[in-house]
Parts: sequence; structure tokens; C-alpha cells
Amino acid sequence: MFTGIIEEIGRIARIERGARSARLTIEAETVLEGTKTGDSIATNGVCLTVTSLTAHAFTADVMAETLRRSSLGGLQSGAAVNLERAMPADGRFGGHIVSGHIDGTGTVTALRREDNAVWVTVKTPAALLRYLVEKGSIAIDGVSLTVAAVTDTGFAVSIIPHTGAQTTLLTRHPGDTVNLECDIIGKYVGRLLASAPQPRASGLTMEVLTKYGF
Repeated sequence: MFTGIIEEIGRIARIERGARSARLTIEAETVLEGTKTGDSIATNGVCLTVTSLTAHAFTADVMAETLRRSSLGGLQSGAAVNLERAMPADGRFGGHIVSGHIDGTGTVTALRREDNAVWVTVKTPAALLRYLVEKGSIAIDGVSLTVAAVTDTGFAVSIIPHTGAQTTLLTRHPGDTVNLECDIIGKYVGRLLASAPQPRASGLTMEVLTKYGF
């Protein structure tokens, strides 16, 4: 589990592409501290398992399902990525519950500065948009953010200077693809409501009420 508080920006050193999979080697420093083979590191919001380590990089395998669901398949060598280690049990919960399991991708449509902040608008598939509420939580490329506005086609967030400086979000441009993970609580509630049995009709109508003097 992650919190969406990015620890550092890493760089893609090498990409080895298979028929439907890939192996990434990512240059990093902070997230390697205390990390061992088998640990999890969120890379642009995608939970990846460390398969090998060097002094300044780690390697992770990416399966076909992950490439389909996320933007990782579009990365090139030299690309900057947001990195976060899994949350320690005694750590602070600075963001929100982030699983590192991407729900899908969105498309950046606009960036607009407002005083010290930058508004980022993201076009979002309807299947994901149903889980977004104003002032709720969303993870964009692994960054925990507050939903500032929701429309019929997407949503917007407002990026403060610290978040802009510590992540890759403000390097995005209109047309860029970003990874999205919706609030897990909203997803569970939606699933439960969808599978709940529908109440049976009671047979109580206006005609029945009128017949008995109501």
C-alpha cells in the first residue's frame, strides 16, 4: 500500500521490451534506501516488484495487463517517473489509500495557472468518472490529489508549488496520457451497491391508498 506522497523523481535507464511485456531499469537514490529484492515501488502510480538492485538503480518486470491498463508502455529511455516506496506500518499517512493498481488512464486537456497554483484538467473514461467526487481523492501518476472539480467528461485538480516541484505533473502537456487510480473506498461502495438485491415492489399504489380512504 502507498500514500501518494512522491519520494523522488527517477529516470528510465533502460527498457527491454518483450512480445507483450517489458522490463524496466530505473535510476533512483532515495527509494533504494532500505529496499531489497521483492519489495514494492510505485512507478508513476503502478506498483512494481523490485527484481534486482544496483547502487543507483532497480529493475522491475511489467506484465501485459499492466501495460494495457497504464501508460508505462509508452515510456522511453530518459523519461522522468514518480517513485514511492510502500508505506511502512509506522509511517505517516500523508496522502490517501493508494494500492498501486491502476484503474485506467486519462488525457491531460489543459493546464492553467491561477496565482501560485496550476489547474490541471484530465479527460476521463466514464467507467472511472463515476467514482470521482468533488473534494474526494484521486491519484494521478501516483500523486495523491484532491479533486477540485468534476464535469461530464473529466475532472480538474489544483497543483500547489511544492507538489509541482516534487513530481512530474507540471511537465505534462495537453494530449499526454496519465495513470489514474480512483479512491478504493468509492470502488468498494460502488461494487456493493451494484450487487445488492433490489427491493421488491410493495404493491402500494395511489389506487390502493384511495380505495382504503387515504
